[in-house]
Amino acid sequence: MKKWLFVLLLAVTATANAQDAKMKTFIDALMKKMTVDEKIGQLNLPGSGDIVTGQAQSSDIGKKIKEGKVGGLFNIKSVAKIREVQKVAVEESRLKIPMIFGMDVIHGYETVFPIPLGLSCTWDMKLVENSARIAAVEASADGINWTFSPMVDISRDPRWGRISEGNGEDPYLGSAIATAMVKGYQGNDLKANNTIMSCVKHYAMYGAAEAGRDYNTTDMTRQTMYNVYFPPFKAAADAGVGSFMASFNEVEGVPATGSKWLMTDVLRKQWGFKGFVVTDYTGINEMIDHGIGDLQTVSARALNAGIDMDMVGEGLLTTLKKSLAEGKTTVAQIDAACRRILEAKYKLGLFDDPYKYCDANRAKTEVFNAAHRKTARETAAQSFVLLKNEGNILPIKKTGTIALVGPLADNPENMPGTWAVAARFSEAITVLKGLKEVGGSNIKILHARGSNLDSDSLFEERAGMFGKSLRRDSRSAQAMIDEAVSIANQSDVVVVAAGESAEMSGESSSRSNLEIPKVQQDLIKALLKTGKPVVLVLFTGRPLALKWEQENVPTILNVWFGGSEAGYAIADVLFGDVNPSGKLTTTFPQNVGQVPLYYAHKNTGRPLEEGKWFSKFRSNYLDVSNDPVYPFGYGLSYTSFSYSDIKLSSTSLKGNQTLTASVTVTNTGKYDGKEVVQLYIRDVVGSVTRPVKELKGFQKVDVKAGESKTVTFNITPNDLKFYNYDLKHDWEAGEFQIMIGSNSRDVKMGKVNWSK
Repeated sequence: MKKWLFVLLLAVTATANAQDAKMKTFIDALMKKMTVDEKIGQLNLPGSGDIVTGQAQSSDIGKKIKEGKVGGLFNIKSVAKIREVQKVAVEESRLKIPMIFGMDVIHGYETVFPIPLGLSCTWDMKLVENSARIAAVEASADGINWTFSPMVDISRDPRWGRISEGNGEDPYLGSAIATAMVKGYQGNDLKANNTIMSCVKHYAMYGAAEAGRDYNTTDMTRQTMYNVYFPPFKAAADAGVGSFMASFNEVEGVPATGSKWLMTDVLRKQWGFKGFVVTDYTGINEMIDHGIGDLQTVSARALNAGIDMDMVGEGLLTTLKKSLAEGKTTVAQIDAACRRILEAKYKLGLFDDPYKYCDANRAKTEVFNAAHRKTARETAAQSFVLLKNEGNILPIKKTGTIALVGPLADNPENMPGTWAVAARFSEAITVLKGLKEVGGSNIKILHARGSNLDSDSLFEERAGMFGKSLRRDSRSAQAMIDEAVSIANQSDVVVVAAGESAEMSGESSSRSNLEIPKVQQDLIKALLKTGKPVVLVLFTGRPLALKWEQENVPTILNVWFGGSEAGYAIADVLFGDVNPSGKLTTTFPQNVGQVPLYYAHKNTGRPLEEGKWFSKFRSNYLDVSNDPVYPFGYGLSYTSFSYSDIKLSSTSLKGNQTLTASVTVTNTGKYDGKEVVQLYIRDVVGSVTRPVKELKGFQKVDVKAGESKTVTFNITPNDLKFYNYDLKHDWEAGEFQIMIGSNSRDVKMGKVNWSK
């Protein structure tokens, strides 16, 4: 068997080497024909502007394409438009080099899946990969061949709005999702016409912006970079991602876009990345405001650092030739960047067929079709997290009367969430539509808005994108509450669709207050006074401070922003057609003063004794406990699960032995359900301080009512490795705590000693 595998590996390697040699020969020949201006032109990535069908040739972009000054375009949509501008490149430019077409396909194309933070809460890598696969199929059918996704920034600060676009606070889970997303987009063959090139972003440490304010300064030790913030990026590189995007923040005093250590030393030399690196939107130009120099200076610095493509800013296009003449850059650097762009196009098969993504028939049948929408609905339901279900109010029976209130109950524009640039917003399924259609004829739905999203219209205007999420009601707050209370009194159960609007999170949407807006809290308080059972269906793109809601609202279902089919998925869960199984991938604080708050923290020299709120001269607050409202990994079900004690294969190990740790999970409730069983490890004594626990494994298992299943994890020294003070990736002998449970707080524990 081993011999057969070795022979297969040799064959695969030989084939890959032959393909690389063929690509090199082709590109060598092409580059010999290129002028310096044409090479620099390949590094330019402008936006598509307002190109409309029939005007590509006469537009400013069209002129630049003819002159060989454009390597690709982004955010241009539709086969007709893309075919037209591609035709200019391959039929009217001197060398007829095809362009690459990129778009922010973040969590689906026209069929929109849950926002990435919500998707991560499925803890299901098959679902995650399939969401990217469907997005690739749809985008490629509409002419797109490159996506600026996945975003794998670790973030432990919910004030930062872009936490909604990432996978939460944990590097282990984030790495698994990064791998799944890259595989989903790129598949096994980039030359296939239904796969697209992935661009992992934002490299790096963008999620650690000070004060949670977008684009702000980032500052941390290299140990933290390597142990926490780098792993998902390295996982994407190991998965073969085609491109990286530089982040806006600085790294050790140097903007990431100009950091040679980041782009060359780590990414290329340490990780062996062979693809190309693109800036974020005007990232080169923004180094001027960072205080690094004028446009020529920062452009040369970006190229020297290892940047290959300039998004929008055109600093490389307009200054590199001058820098070359002055000896500030070299032909070799320009050639290296140009070669990487050309290699990406070659790998996509664009030199073989520049129109391979321009099949109008595919767009008619493969975009926003019934099968994709069905998968989006099923995926959304798996992403929802049941935070509280006091008195088992959920699931709701499909009889009687439901009062549906709240500013997000009948607002299709908000269902897809942030960064759904290709979404069919008007066709998104609302909560009202979902309850009516899934509930059936025996359910009566009474609906009232109840409140606006916020009492401050200016806040809504700042948060909104193009005004799509505003929809303000001109009535007084009390009039809307009175209407909602009236229908609540006529109903058996009250469902409140409340929380953030879609654009209260996402880019440039940082918040200093993490509570549900007061006008919505006032509505919830009035509804609670009716004495009716109240279910809060919570929309959010970040962890919110829900201390009051947890203490006062009997049932809370966090639905994030569920995508195109959100309303159907919400109804599926509310009526019990789907048993919720999502688990949080971020910690929910009691208030913003606790932030940043995350499970994998380190002990201080004066840790607070477990179970205590306050002890003088210990690390705690005077006014609030250290505990979160909901810990990382937390999520309830309509059923209940019990865990046995951990069974360890040994308590004393040496060298490369494998430890097996297992628990028996029993479904002790009345419903079949899914449980995410989580493995955490603590390295008790190290040469440097170590976190109190770290996620090292998880399994999502189906357990029928009354059934028991044994879940086993195999642990090797590789699971114990970390980057030490010298940035050496290794493990250290000693005592380890092995923890398995339903979330990061509620675990069973065993101990082992592991020697070298």
